[in-house]
Amino acid sequence: GEPRRFDPKFRGPIHSRHCTDVICCVIFIVVILGYIALGVVAWVHGDPRKVIYPTDSYGQFCGQKETLNENKTILFYFNILKCASPVVLINLQCPTTQLCVSKCPDRFATYIDVQASYRYRPDQWNYFKQFCKPGFNNPRKSVAQVLRDEDCPSMIIPSRPFLKRCFPDFSTKNGVLTVANQTTFKDGRGKTRNVTDLREAANGINSVLEARSFGMKIFEDYAISWYWILIGLFIAMMLSLLFLVLLRFTAGVLFWIFIFGVIGIIGYGIWHCYWEYDHLKGIPGSDLTVYDIGFQTDFKVYLQLRQTWLAFMIILCGVEVIIILMLIFLRNRIRIAIALLKEGSRAIGYIMSTLFYPIVTFILIAICISYWAVTAVFLATSGEPVYKVMANQTLCKYANLTCDPETFNTTNVTKLCPGAQCTFAFYGGESLYHKYIFIFQLANAFVFLWLVNFAIALGQCTLAGAFASYYWAYRKPADIPLWPLFSSFGRAIRYHTGSLAFGALILAIVQLIRVILEYLDHKLKGTQNSFTRFLLCCLKCCFWCLEKFLKFINRNAYIMIAIYGKNFCTSAKEAFFLLMRNVVRVAVLDKVTDFLLFLGKILVAGGVGVLAFFFFTQRIPLFAQEVPTLNYYWVPLLTVIIGSYLVAHGFFSVYAMCVDTLFLCFCEDLERNDGSTAKPYFMSASLHRILGKKKLSPKKA
Repeated sequence: GEPRRFDPKFRGPIHSRHCTDVICCVIFIVVILGYIALGVVAWVHGDPRKVIYPTDSYGQFCGQKETLNENKTILFYFNILKCASPVVLINLQCPTTQLCVSKCPDRFATYIDVQASYRYRPDQWNYFKQFCKPGFNNPRKSVAQVLRDEDCPSMIIPSRPFLKRCFPDFSTKNGVLTVANQTTFKDGRGKTRNVTDLREAANGINSVLEARSFGMKIFEDYAISWYWILIGLFIAMMLSLLFLVLLRFTAGVLFWIFIFGVIGIIGYGIWHCYWEYDHLKGIPGSDLTVYDIGFQTDFKVYLQLRQTWLAFMIILCGVEVIIILMLIFLRNRIRIAIALLKEGSRAIGYIMSTLFYPIVTFILIAICISYWAVTAVFLATSGEPVYKVMANQTLCKYANLTCDPETFNTTNVTKLCPGAQCTFAFYGGESLYHKYIFIFQLANAFVFLWLVNFAIALGQCTLAGAFASYYWAYRKPADIPLWPLFSSFGRAIRYHTGSLAFGALILAIVQLIRVILEYLDHKLKGTQNSFTRFLLCCLKCCFWCLEKFLKFINRNAYIMIAIYGKNFCTSAKEAFFLLMRNVVRVAVLDKVTDFLLFLGKILVAGGVGVLAFFFFTQRIPLFAQEVPTLNYYWVPLLTVIIGSYLVAHGFFSVYAMCVDTLFLCFCEDLERNDGSTAKPYFMSASLHRILGKKKLSPKKA
């Protein structure tokens, strides 16, 4: 924690480096190899078709090549009334027999009617039997036995395929829900039912269909307007660049305009409160206290009291005094912060390539997300079919137990539970691999978090190395090394992979714990008592704070690694103590930077958004003929606004890293040097002037 001694040989980022945190580097490489192996194993065992295609009661998916279902691509439900909604059908197994069919039924029919007429109307039987179990062709079997064994559905209703499943063909006629223009149907068990019994499923289907139509319209809008969206994002990029370049001239002006604007607004607030307080003098009831009138839901009642306006005035006066005192006592630190912001703008001007580095980070993170998602899908679909006993009787003791469909009919279950069936439930398995699939999914998530944090760490260390080489150049820009960004990237990969992996590992562990806590909170909702809820809330809050703190420490540790090439723990400790010795400067710089960059993002996103709004609503006469005809003009508009904000965020994240790096270098410079000829400062002339020390020697900017 002690200030460093002067090192006459020190000239910025150390070039004679050695590998740091080698053990962590080896572990990281082994974990990546293991992650690749996990992906290969999941790829061998998994089959995403299990997610894409619906699965029948025998565990085979519809449309599977080289099986009996090859030409049967749609799933048919024997009794759709047993399914609550389409969401249940799509995500869970519905408690009724499911069969793959080549097309959905197009008419109303019941098994009772078809069996009664099969002798003189065989065509009806031939049509109906395609919705029975494969191979069933025994119309003489009693209706009770057929329905008990679920050989055939009790009824079929006109349906249409949706998401590769047969859903009733709903329509509304004069505001009445109908299926094939009928409002009632026979359920095949002697009852006439109203189609409103299917209302829940209908509502779900209609909303899904509407969403699909809505989605198609949005897709059309994107297809027509993508060219203009790209132009909008390009304008956002140019505005972001312009804002950063101009910041060296405007940082101070923007900040002081804002501060004096706030002081002015609060001053007006104080005057208005005094005017209201004075205006209410003598009005009946205005001298009552807040305590006298008690709690009122109508806030306007309080505005009729002099005491309310007096309280507002006192609060605003307090805020005004605090702001003015802070400006008086922190004026020098604010000037340093603004000077560092201007210096950051100048540094980016000399090393423009840094602005495009976020694209590298984005590509690395996109690769990580893609690999994680594909591995997760293959892991989720790498089970064997698991079959369970499905009983019509609720008291059957064998219900939901696993079974083997090949030997099921020879067991006692069919005798003890008449009508029970052995049907497909889900994909799982009993092998060692299948037992640990959940552990593999956790490992997949953990390594994904580790790799994403490593990609971010690599970006931060690379940028820090480039900007540090700018600060420690005695004569700027003559002493800035050639290709500073590329050199810094090479150093980070070659020497500091272990240190970056170590920092990313700590963060990934905390993030995984947060994910698990969120999962537990989601699972325990509704069942937990207030103490459990309170405990979970406290844990989530603590780990959120810990993650924020670690991100801050890591960021500054990577800057120190980029400068000195020491290991992660030493760099984190040195960065922490250096910041603690300059804690007020840190706070001021942080807030000033946050404000200016937030202002920049709003200016870029807002400016491009306004331009896009006028363009897409045909309010710019020059381009009125060029505007594409859209279903919803807000689709490209929102895309341009959000995209512009993200583009600005990408550029400004580089700038924020630049300012943080220059600040740590500045603090180091102050502790290492004293401005004498023997120990000259490396900082710019503007920072020299602000410090205003007698020992300062004149120096080139």
